[in-house]
Amino acid sequence: MERDQNEELRALQDTLYFIGGKWRIPVINSLCNGNRRFREIERSIPGITTRMLSKELKDMELNKLVKRTVYPETPVLIEYEPTEYCRTFGNIIQEMINWGRAHRRVIVEDR
Repeated sequence: MERDQNEELRALQDTLYFIGGKWRIPVINSLCNGNRRFREIERSIPGITTRMLSKELKDMELNKLVKRTVYPETPVLIEYEPTEYCRTFGNIIQEMINWGRAHRRVIVEDR
């Protein structure tokens, strides 16, 4: 089967754009681990700022990766959840975790 290198490059660039930045994957991972409220997500990701998390969640909502639900309570309750489309990325994240663990073992063993 002949591969189309230009198409593959476009697909890789789309994927890299999707996971771009250092916070997108940790936010997705947090959501997929059951964190729903803003502060829960924020506490589960060491080092992320409130401003950055807010920006990531807004961007992810625009890209159909996150569903935002506002409950008219006092105080207002807002919950976030990954869309089914977002969940399709879960296997890729798990493989990245597996690769990262294996890579760390290789690096530590060489020392």
